[in-house]
Amino acid sequence: MLERQIPDVILKTRVRDDAIGGDNPFRWQDLHVREEFAGRKVVIFSLPGAFTPTCSNEQCPAFELLYDDLREAGVDEVYCLSVNDAFVMYQWGRHLGLSKVRLLPDGSGHFTRRMGMLIDKEHLGFGLRSWRYAMIVDDNRVTGWFEEPGINDLGVDEDPYGVSSPQNVLEALRAA
Repeated sequence: MLERQIPDVILKTRVRDDAIGGDNPFRWQDLHVREEFAGRKVVIFSLPGAFTPTCSNEQCPAFELLYDDLREAGVDEVYCLSVNDAFVMYQWGRHLGLSKVRLLPDGSGHFTRRMGMLIDKEHLGFGLRSWRYAMIVDDNRVTGWFEEPGINDLGVDEDPYGVSSPQNVLEALRAA
């Protein structure tokens, strides 16, 4: 997986635009992934879904907590990507009180599928979701890969978390 290019996809995001006014001052904005990450070193971590236990109680808060350390280790930005829509990701970020980690919606799962991480969690009523992983991306090239063991869509109700932790990503950044 190392030195692989990230997929050239567009994510459908919502951004605040005070010129709109009203109770919902947000507009749609396409985020061209390769344009966003060009010339930058970023950490992207992906998880099965917003508001799910491990994602909400452990992984996302841990990346928020270690955000400054990741930045000090040479990262320009930290992103959380999930196969959820922009509205869900926004509300989840508010619920978690995130102010540093940037949430990216992969509502249709195109990025996740092209990374080879799209799995079927239909047995849980989730449908298609991402397997849990993290990566270091330098100018659109994957230079560090942290995938949880056991990727499958066989209806197994396992949700490992450890390999993709921010501590492991930080250790790899510091060792580079």
